[in-house]
Formats: sequence, structure tokens, C-alpha cells
Amino acid sequence: MIQGNVTLTQPLSSSRQFVAVSGTGHATVLDDGNGDTGAKPIELMALGMAGCTAFDVINILRKKRQQVTGYSVKIEADQAVDPPQVFTKVRIHHIITGIDVQAQAVEDAIKLSEEKYCSVGVMVQRSGAEVHATYEIVQAPAPVTA
Repeated sequence: MIQGNVTLTQPLSSSRQFVAVSGTGHATVLDDGNGDTGAKPIELMALGMAGCTAFDVINILRKKRQQVTGYSVKIEADQAVDPPQVFTKVRIHHIITGIDVQAQAVEDAIKLSEEKYCSVGVMVQRSGAEVHATYEIVQAPAPVTA
């Protein structure tokens, strides 16, 4: 079960800033564009999707014994114009740095994440969003041995 609590920080002001605390005790500030003191909830949804697939892909690449020395995921999401402003298109770009990382291993890891493991991604896709993933592999220099 996932749990959490979201509390308005300044109930007597016009501010809409909240502190969200996860069931595991981690806190983050939520705000809107006007207050701009924290991430908007919809931004956290996109970041959650990027983080979800990142965990999956790195775990799979490590199991495939790929020598990953760096990894990041960039995400962009378009939203519907009218409420509820759900995601309509999501673009995810994986940047994997490593030594002799195999493209097929990366493709397989991304596909497994999209189709089987990333619960956030599956929820976004089931809401009707079109998800498009790309990747690039950056060759890292081989370690220097003495």
C-alpha cells in the first residue's frame, strides 16, 4: 500500500503551498506556478515516470552486465488543453554512458520497463497518453590500468 499526507503550509494566507510526506517519511514541497516554491503535482507525475523507468532500466542493464558509468533520463510531457489536463504525449530520452554498452541491451531494458515493470508509465499509457522513448549511448573512455 502506498501512503502519504499533504498539508497546507500557510492556511491563513492565499498561498497554495503544501508539504507532501510519503509513507516512508520523505518530504517535498508542492506549489503552483504563482507561488513557485516547489514542484507542481503534475511535474512530480512526470518525474515519477522518469524515475520509475530509470530504476527499471539500470537494474536490467546491470543484470545484463553492461558497464554503465553514467545514466540520466529526460522527460517532456504534453498535456490536454482542457481539464483534466492529462498527459497526451510523453517523450522519454535515456542517456547511457558506459564502456561497450550494447544497443540491444538498452532497447530490451527500455521495452521491459515500458511493457512490464514501470507502474507509473503503464498508468500514464492507460490514460491514453502516447509514450515515445529514445536513447543514446555515450562511449566512456576505458579505465587506465597501470
